[in-house]
Amino acid sequence: MVNMSTSMKLSIPIIDMQKLPEEEEYKKLREACEQWGCFRVMNRAVPLKLMEEMKKVATCLADRPLEIKKRNVDVTKGSGFTAISLNPIYENIGIHDVASSVAVNDFCSQMDASPQERETVKAYLEVVHELAVDTGVNLKECFVGLLSSSLSSETRDDLKDWRCQFKINKFNYSPETVGLLGLKEHTDPGFVTVLQDDELIGGLEAFNTSSGFYVDVPPISGTFVINLGDVAHVWSNGRIMTVNHHVVCKEGKSRIYVVTSIFGPKNGDVEVAKEFVDCDHPCQFKPFNFKNYLETRWSTNLRVGEALEFLRVRPSNTEHPRLED
Repeated sequence: MVNMSTSMKLSIPIIDMQKLPEEEEYKKLREACEQWGCFRVMNRAVPLKLMEEMKKVATCLADRPLEIKKRNVDVTKGSGFTAISLNPIYENIGIHDVASSVAVNDFCSQMDASPQERETVKAYLEVVHELAVDTGVNLKECFVGLLSSSLSSETRDDLKDWRCQFKINKFNYSPETVGLLGLKEHTDPGFVTVLQDDELIGGLEAFNTSSGFYVDVPPISGTFVINLGDVAHVWSNGRIMTVNHHVVCKEGKSRIYVVTSIFGPKNGDVEVAKEFVDCDHPCQFKPFNFKNYLETRWSTNLRVGEALEFLRVRPSNTEHPRLED
């Protein structure tokens, strides 16, 4: 059984996308970033019908025979089929770059997706990728003030060029696994994770540093959970918190959820955004290659943000590992 304190009284903030850029909603967003590192978004222009269709497609694809799922091989580390024999077994399949029509079509072919399933996947990826990019723009605006339209467009264009990964995650729960961890405590390595949770079965819990408790994040139909990762912490010069979270088995049924994650630049390094650096806020992190950072997390098993210490700016006489090469 999970031996960690949880609190049922706290809940992650909810951001109404239709109220941005109102100052009060930006204040809520800023506090969510600083105190939680995650929040839920509502009233985003993603049709509920499309979300429901994507859940059906995700369930069908995740239930494909093992020999079909194994066709979904890694293009980059962790991008393809993964099966972790924990208790319970955790599986996922994915697309390494949703902006690549070749990658999307390859995934659909690997999974023997029907024409209707292909159309649903493509339509979903288009709108959710846009939500992830919009989230990045809003994050910068809520911290550095309303940006000019040219700067907002510049941020949007930059983030659209960052690699965005798509995953369908499945937990094979049973009555015997209730109370066990389905996924251990970790932070997300990338920038922004957009999570469409299983609307029937919960289990996600986020750590709230102020209280010292893990907080249940029950599903709410028609909304998305946004997790902020290690890259967001670096990009914001430490202003944005990266959220520790895990998944607990709450019911003895299979749990399916869909994850879309903006990681980092396809070409070039992750760097602190210049708008977050001034005399009072000197740059805390060195530029780094995201692929190298991801491989370091895997090889060292530093999954709860500890690898960020490798990236900190230190005095010249202090040695530390290099990830920027």
